[in-house]
Amino acid sequence: MRVEVYKLPQNSPDDLSALDIAIATGKISPHKIVAIMGKTEGNGCVNDFTRGFAVQTLKNYLEKIIGREQSDRIVYVMSGGTEGVLSPHLTIFTSEESQSDQPKQMGLTLGVIHTRDFSPDEVGSLTMVKEVAVAINKAIEQAGLAKSNVHFVQIKCPLITSHDRQLMTDEKSGVKSTSSYQSMGYSRGASALGVAVALGEVNLDELTTEDICQNYSLYSSSASTSAGVELRNCEILVMGNSPQSTSNFVIAHSVMQHALDVQALHQAIAATGQPVERVVNIFAKAEADPRGEILGRRNTMMDDSDINHTRMARAVVGAVIASVVQDPMVYVSGGSEHQGPSGGGPVAVIARL
Repeated sequence: MRVEVYKLPQNSPDDLSALDIAIATGKISPHKIVAIMGKTEGNGCVNDFTRGFAVQTLKNYLEKIIGREQSDRIVYVMSGGTEGVLSPHLTIFTSEESQSDQPKQMGLTLGVIHTRDFSPDEVGSLTMVKEVAVAINKAIEQAGLAKSNVHFVQIKCPLITSHDRQLMTDEKSGVKSTSSYQSMGYSRGASALGVAVALGEVNLDELTTEDICQNYSLYSSSASTSAGVELRNCEILVMGNSPQSTSNFVIAHSVMQHALDVQALHQAIAATGQPVERVVNIFAKAEADPRGEILGRRNTMMDDSDINHTRMARAVVGAVIASVVQDPMVYVSGGSEHQGPSGGGPVAVIARL
């Protein structure tokens, strides 16, 4: 597999001018696009329609070029919220079969897959964990990856709206009693635990419904999940390195223990074997520590009723990463339930060889 990665700026959620130029000049072949990750400038909460707006714009644009069937196979992951210095952008992933004369090296490869749609009762449940785990294993096999070489699993997952809640039939569902915003956390958490199960970090037989968004000692070191109102299924992008790759890119990851953990970021960059100047993009999870502190110092992120704590966390982690790579166009997603330890989260780096 030969994977290419392109990072393009956006002036608004429907701005595809940079992508249009890249396609028109032949830099990007639209027929080779398999996944698109983006940071949009909404609030990242339930009513952040910039995510759906961006996906709809991309689909309408690409359908005219490659057709609806191929466009629908692409994984679209839009993460809302560009607080602080974070800059809206798209990361385009293309993939094609390697040519026989291309030299193979330990390089980036990926697998993409869509789960079935989930009913409102299933969002944030053990059923969701199991379905996501099965899908990830299929994507890993598709990519020809060893699980030990998987460095990042990005998932876009659904949430439960107030209308959905009226349709729910399972009175025992722990998600039913939560708000729409809280359902985002359950969906992210269940999806992340699906990653942990697939990668052998958590034993499915020992996992219970009560563990989801309660037992945070259970987590994945490679999961990044983002919930949105714009879909009912999970769209999954698995990234890792394979010795059979002919890509000029490599990926590595580490785990931030807290929002100011610069050392973990440096470790992830160093693990690519490339200098910081060759970093193409960084993907990180951000979370306000539920204990309301960082490095033993109290903060008020969890207590502010005006600004949601996920928005504050994105701003903090975004500034930390941007200061290291000197580029505010980085992907930072808020809400890291079961994605790294409480208050921290996985961070992955893609660099050009």
